[in-house]
Amino acid sequence: MSVADSKRKQEGGIGETIRIVIHALLIALVIRTFLYQPFSIPSGSMKSTLLIGDYLFVSKFSYGYSRYSFPFGPPIFTGRVLAGTPERGDVVVFKLPRDNSTDYIKRVIGMPGDRIQVIGGIVHINGVPVKRERLEDYVELDGRGGEVSVPRYRETLPNGKTYTVLDLVDNGYADNTQEYVVPEGHFFMMGDNRDNSTDSRFLNMVGYVPFENLVGRAEIIFLSLEDGSRFWEFWKWPTSIRWGRLFSGVE
Repeated sequence: MSVADSKRKQEGGIGETIRIVIHALLIALVIRTFLYQPFSIPSGSMKSTLLIGDYLFVSKFSYGYSRYSFPFGPPIFTGRVLAGTPERGDVVVFKLPRDNSTDYIKRVIGMPGDRIQVIGGIVHINGVPVKRERLEDYVELDGRGGEVSVPRYRETLPNGKTYTVLDLVDNGYADNTQEYVVPEGHFFMMGDNRDNSTDSRFLNMVGYVPFENLVGRAEIIFLSLEDGSRFWEFWKWPTSIRWGRLFSGVE
């Protein structure tokens, strides 16, 4: 083989590699935009449903597509196309209304037109208290390795959706609220860790979430690492992975 032939073969190999990389990136972009997007949980506002260090897939097609379905949220259109309505109790990723760029994850409690109020830690929907059943405490470790017990409850929404919530203290800051009336085209979101969640109860921080701001529905936890572990530290995975949470659905 001549030097020229060898050079052409090498250039062809490089070109083929570049094409494969470009195709892979395009496929990943399509999947991320239209099908599933990965998210990580950075805070404890959804304990015990979601823990810090959980990595999950969010379905982008569940509620249709808005500008926020695309990277960086370009203002290419308004509203949603192929829209599907969230169900009460869904765990949803959305863009924070006050800046439209920060991702939050909470549970849908209030639908458009609902009246929502928290009284004594119990959520009321349209004047009716949500059923709440006391469970055994949720036990977690504090920063010094000691155990901390947190009161845990099972809530059941009017549509039958059930899940667990934590309520650290009685009469916490947001355990008694005003009555909120959810505007049309908006949703009322709450975290499952009720005393440690900045959510729609705080109108100047989160407030009512426009339908357009919904990114997708949380579906499945594909990886879960102990708090403080880093995703790229794969050599620690055998001991840092929470094996029992892998490939579990988000309820």
